[in-house]
Amino acid sequence: MSHYFEIHPQNPQSRLISQAAKLIQDGAVVVFPTDSGYAIGCQLENKQAVQQICRIRNIDKNHNFTLMCRDLSELSEYARVDNQAFRLLKNNTPGPYTFVLKGTKEVPKRLLNPKRKTIGLRVPDHRISQALLEALGEPLMSTTLILPGHDFAESDPEAIREQLESVVDVIIDGGAIGEKPTTVVDMADGGVHILRVGQGDPSPFDF
Repeated sequence: MSHYFEIHPQNPQSRLISQAAKLIQDGAVVVFPTDSGYAIGCQLENKQAVQQICRIRNIDKNHNFTLMCRDLSELSEYARVDNQAFRLLKNNTPGPYTFVLKGTKEVPKRLLNPKRKTIGLRVPDHRISQALLEALGEPLMSTTLILPGHDFAESDPEAIREQLESVVDVIIDGGAIGEKPTTVVDMADGGVHILRVGQGDPSPFDF
């Protein structure tokens, strides 16, 4: 049975956030709310937890994972960012965007795209996500919680609990939220390419 925390989306209870962060640091797989639906994640270095997430989502090791970061300074530790990319990131984070960038040596090789050596990074505009990242003091390895046979991210924490409480370790209930995915922007090769239009406004990157 998973730990189930009901956390206020506007005023996250620090005690519950601390408990969830400690469980993640001890190896837990967590389901948590973001500004674009629920995500599933674990500690960056936890290979076993990543494998568990792959089984739950029915994805292979070549899936493009995302590092959920607190802020731009943390993001730049894990990705190579040129001046143009930095300006765009500064003006559009936090927000519902995923940025595809070249990873640095801080990113475990198994999480990088095997051909391009890229990683997805994002800074969520959601108070529970931000509080959790702050408590952890490091990024979360994450991917959108899209279950096998489903087309969209899960948005109802009660439904998530019914389906996943026996296979994940922590579920954070931040209320029902939207299911529209992030807008994905590829800046890995010097240019700016919109790979997917989602919740984030694409116009700042459309040039």
